[in-house]
Amino acid sequence: MRNPIGTHVLVGKGLADGALANADLVGAETIQVFVGNPRGWALSAGKPADDRRFRAETERRGMRTFIHTPYLVNLGSPTPATYASSAALVAHNLRRAAEIGAEGVVVHTGSYVDADGGPERHAEAMRQVREALLPVLDAIADDAAPWLLLEPTAGQGRSLCAGVEDLTGYLDALDHHPKAGLCLDTCHVFAAGAPLDEPGGTTATLDRIVEIGGPGRLRLVHANDSMDVRGAFKDRHQGIGEGHIGVGAFEELFAHPATDGVPFILETPDSRGADTRDLPLLKELRARALVSP
Repeated sequence: MRNPIGTHVLVGKGLADGALANADLVGAETIQVFVGNPRGWALSAGKPADDRRFRAETERRGMRTFIHTPYLVNLGSPTPATYASSAALVAHNLRRAAEIGAEGVVVHTGSYVDADGGPERHAEAMRQVREALLPVLDAIADDAAPWLLLEPTAGQGRSLCAGVEDLTGYLDALDHHPKAGLCLDTCHVFAAGAPLDEPGGTTATLDRIVEIGGPGRLRLVHANDSMDVRGAFKDRHQGIGEGHIGVGAFEELFAHPATDGVPFILETPDSRGADTRDLPLLKELRARALVSP
């Protein structure tokens, strides 16, 4: 399938009984999960039997799966405890990804937090990112290992990587490591200024991503419309076609060569319910894009 479409599902009763049941409820072809408390630091071990059942069933279905790290993760933090806990969580989530058969682990690119730190604090934060992630990336250098998927933020706070152009410095800090993939969140990149609301703007944005990162680095799309206008630096997701981005951007995403084989994961307000309109709409836009000349 060129672009499997799904959503972030709640785990509830467990990966096998909870996450997959919720995927079936909405007709998801691919899913993203948390493997622990999304707002905590605990390194949840998981349950081996549940992991095996989940992995076997997703392999049987051909369902590609992803993990999102907890929201607290910030490798640019000036607080030593936060930095150390963030590094530990990223490494732990990658281990869990290997155990459950997930294809990649999404991590937010972080913030240097300190408004008074200036360029020196930003540079130090980028050194922290490098020191934390390069050993982790080297440890997953095998082609079969899960990817680490860098998700630029919406530009709020003191972002280390918001929008497309910031990818240059971030990937440079990681030596353009071959296992450092990209997760494009449409709401985030739009909030940071990308012209997804203009005809051809999404195509130009993807062209630039490929120019910076190289072919094959885009591994996942978080498909979200935006409650706020372009360049607002606000991370507020909206239903597809109900925000300021509009459906045309998603048709361009599906049609672009850079998204060939890339899954689309929804994180919109209604994407988890049985009556979701976003999943069917994205599937319709996918079909429309693939038959367009």
